[in-house]
This record gives sequence, structure tokens and C-alpha cells, in this order.
Amino acid sequence: MVMTKFGNSGKMWESLLKFGIGFMVIMLVNLLVSNYILRVDLTEEKRFTISEATKSMLRDLDDVIYIEVFLEGELPAGMRRLKTAIRERLDEFRVFSHQKIQFQFIDPSQAISDKARQEFHSNLANRGLQPIRLFDNEGGKNVAKIIFPGAIITYHEQEKPVMLLRGKGGQSAINQSIEGLEYELASAIRTLTSREKKKIGLIKGHRESDSLSLAGLTSVLAESYNVFNVNLPERNRLEGYDAVIIAKPKKAFSEADKFKLDQYIMSGGKALFFLDQLYVNEDSALSHGTFALPVDVNLDDQLFKYGVRVNRDLVLDLSSGVMPVIVNMIGDEPEIQNFKWHYYPIINQFGKHPIVKNSDAIYGKFINTVDTVKADGIVKTPLLFSSRYSKKVSAPARVALEDIVQLGQKDFEQREPFPVAYLLEGSFNSLYRNRFIPKGLGKQDLIEKSVPTKIMVVGDGDIIENEFSMKTRQPVELGFSEFMKQKFANEDFIKNSLQYMLDDHGLITARNKEIKIRPLNEVKVGEERLFWQVLNMGLPIVLIIIYGLIRYYWRKRRFTRF
Repeated sequence: MVMTKFGNSGKMWESLLKFGIGFMVIMLVNLLVSNYILRVDLTEEKRFTISEATKSMLRDLDDVIYIEVFLEGELPAGMRRLKTAIRERLDEFRVFSHQKIQFQFIDPSQAISDKARQEFHSNLANRGLQPIRLFDNEGGKNVAKIIFPGAIITYHEQEKPVMLLRGKGGQSAINQSIEGLEYELASAIRTLTSREKKKIGLIKGHRESDSLSLAGLTSVLAESYNVFNVNLPERNRLEGYDAVIIAKPKKAFSEADKFKLDQYIMSGGKALFFLDQLYVNEDSALSHGTFALPVDVNLDDQLFKYGVRVNRDLVLDLSSGVMPVIVNMIGDEPEIQNFKWHYYPIINQFGKHPIVKNSDAIYGKFINTVDTVKADGIVKTPLLFSSRYSKKVSAPARVALEDIVQLGQKDFEQREPFPVAYLLEGSFNSLYRNRFIPKGLGKQDLIEKSVPTKIMVVGDGDIIENEFSMKTRQPVELGFSEFMKQKFANEDFIKNSLQYMLDDHGLITARNKEIKIRPLNEVKVGEERLFWQVLNMGLPIVLIIIYGLIRYYWRKRRFTRF
């Protein structure tokens, strides 16, 4: 009996020792692994893999960032898919930031009363998150729901709202939104944590767009950059700015100003040109008609040297905005009717580039086409195109409402889209390589060839101008059409362009991510639904029973030997 007790006691201690050793090994492995990140993405399109630029930014965070996501509660199917994708992306962010990314999901509709709910919704709107109204099917009825598809990111005492849904919430919009999650979140975090804002110069001195017309642009840029007005004729040289914007000049550049701009680019500066090559008097066009007249800003030879040409023509597009026209007077009240105004193209065709990937429509007015010319070593990427149902007319072109009203779909033949914006990258040759330096600039060393840099040329100056409220005459958001009551993606286009041109970290590459939708075969689902339901519910139970029987007979055979 004593030997039996001793033997049992020895086995117990042996088991405890093995358990202790195993526990210590597990703890040691966890301790070692905690210093390394090992994550395997088995999806074909690497949907869970974030870019190296994002990883680097997350590793360099010096303090905790809090993210509140307002997608919680009873949501339509598409919003649930977006919510899941956001959670997965933030989980990745938290891992690579070493727990410095903290997030929570909040239901904005969960309140003790309607009044409290409305106050909470109003507070979110004031903080920059705008709601959308979606309809969901509940019990065979369409029920309207207020959704806040966005997040508020807080760092120290600063916060930044981020809209995470593009478009109106259809399947295509959901897919685009999921593809852009990493960039939207990483870009907002970078903006909040950046210690120094880069400098953007708005070139002045050539009757460029005035401050009120650029109020929407400057408001958008001020979130991420320091914006300055730069009177070019008053300066000896252009320096100290990370990028400059030439916004719809109407007066010719002098040779001295062109030289300053040229040498700025040769020094590695980035330049964005938004040019109108033709002027149209809209009041005359809507009454008795007018002609589009050339605007000579004296930049043709300079842009030609860099590898691009803005043509003196106008694009008429079947995909276009509207123009309200008074067609009759009823007493003292005018009867207003909206007419398709084909000179206001709605751009839906984009090049293959991160700047415009998954972009919503962009609104333009009196757009000129843009061509490329030979320039050795320059990579030329088209960004914006007219639709396939468009045509162009060369100057002098008659512009009249009566002509436009008569146009129908049959007047727009299907053709290759016209490019209206180009991105140029590389080492540019100076316009003054074989010329004299303009007088009045003193002695300056000529830089004949630039370091690698970037230039963007858009054949429309109105893309960056905001409209004005018809009631208050105050500037409205950039890209918002007062006539159509619709917000276009002009703002995103400018932000993405500057982000790409000035991004030393490469965050913009996250916009290249592509998520494939693999829809189920609805007919096959209907035919095989019962089979797969029974299999999914019954197979685990059968496997457990088989395992139990095997284990029972194995134990029985083992212990009956004794």
C-alpha cells in the first residue's frame, strides 16, 4: 500500500513538473515573439497587408492616438461589411504601432431619448462628420436610417474627422471605400502627428483667381499645409516653398517671371498649373451667343519644353452639368428650367494612378484638352479624361445656349476620351538652357537641368475655384455645385495630387490597393441552400460523436490490458 501511494505521488509530481516546464516554455516563447510581428496574409489581393510607408509611420508614433468609429448598431448589409473592414484595418494598425492606436466603435443612435440622439448627431456634424440617409429592408419595409460612416481621430488635443465611405453607399462605393481605408486613416494620422507643415505658394501677379474664388481651396489646404500668396513680379527668385499653384492666370507672364518659375522647378520645386486657354463671357453665351477667345498667358513655350501642351479648344461632353435659364415670366416670378450645359463636363474617366484611383466624379467648366510632346526622360501620365461621348471645338468657337439646347445624344459619337490633365515626372530641361537670362534679375547662376521633380498640368482653371451661394453670396465648399446641389470630388483631386507630389513617405501608394468582389452564384445558392445548411450544422456534431466513440474504444482497450 505504501509503495502504491509513493508511486502515485511520484507520478503526480512528475505531471506537475511537466506542466510547469511546458508553462514556462510557452511564457518564454510569448515573451520572445512579442518583440516581433509575424502576420501572414493568404488572400490573393493581399487585402490585409498594409504598405511599408504606413508601417513605418505607425512604428514612429510617439504617443497614443484614439480613434472613434461611428459604425455600430443595426446597420445595412453594406455598412456591416465596411465596419468589418475598418475593424480589421485598425487591428493591423494597432499591431504595427505597438498598441499606440486605440479605437472603439460607437453607435450614434443609442441614446435615452430622441432629443439626446438629435443633440449627439448635431455634435458629430459640428465636429466634421456628415451623416447620410440609407434605406434598409426590415420585415419587408424600407426603413430610413441615419448613418455616420466615418471616424474622429484624436491626438493630444487635436482631432480630425475622416469620412470612410465614398459615394452613396452602393456595392461599388463600399468596395472603393474598403480599398481606400488604409490611405484615408494613415493620411489623417500623418496630418495630426506632423511636426512641421509644408509650404504651398499661390502664385499672384497675373490676374489669377481671387481670394474669394479660392476660399474653398485654401480652406482645404490649410488643414495640412501652410498656404501663402506669392506675388511673383515683386520677388527676385522663387524659393522656400514645397509646391506652387498657378491658378487660372489671365495676364501674360513676363520673361522674368517665367525664369523665376523655371529655376524654381529646376531646383526641385513642384508646380501645379490650372490653365484656361480660352475665355468665354457666360452672360453673352446665355443671351445672344458669343465666341471663345484665346487667353495668352505666355506659358506655352515653357510647358512645351517640359513635355506638355494645353490646346486652345473647348470640350463638349454628354456627361455634363446644368445651367438654370429663365424661360418665362409668370407674373413677377421667373420660371427657371435647367438645361444640359455641355461645356461643364462631369469627369468620370481617370488614368491609372494613385492620385485618381477610386475617385468620384470631378466637375469642370470650359475645359481644354491637353497633349504631350517629346521630352526625353519625362514620364507623362494622363490623369483626367472626358467621357467617350464628347467632342472638341477649336477657337474661335461659338458658344451659345440656343446651339446647346439643340444637341442630343446622337450628336456625340462614341470616340476615344480626350485627356485634360497630365502628371509629368523626371528631370526637366530648363527653358533658358540656350537663352539669355532676362534683364533685371541681376547675376544668377543658371540651372540647366532639374533634379527629379514633378509637374501637373490641368486644362481647366475652374476645377480649383469654388462657387458662391445664391442666397448669401458666400463661398461654398470646393466642388459643390449650387445648381445641382451636389458635391464633386474636386477637393479630393487637389489633396491627392499634393499628397503624391510632396509625400516623402509614400503613403499615397496605399491607394493602389484593390479588393476583389467575389459574389455568390444566386441560382446555385437557391438550389443548394438546404444541403449546405444541413452539412454545416450536422457535420460538426457527427465528427464529435465519431471522436467520442473512437476515444471510448481506445481507452477501453488500453485499460482492459491491466
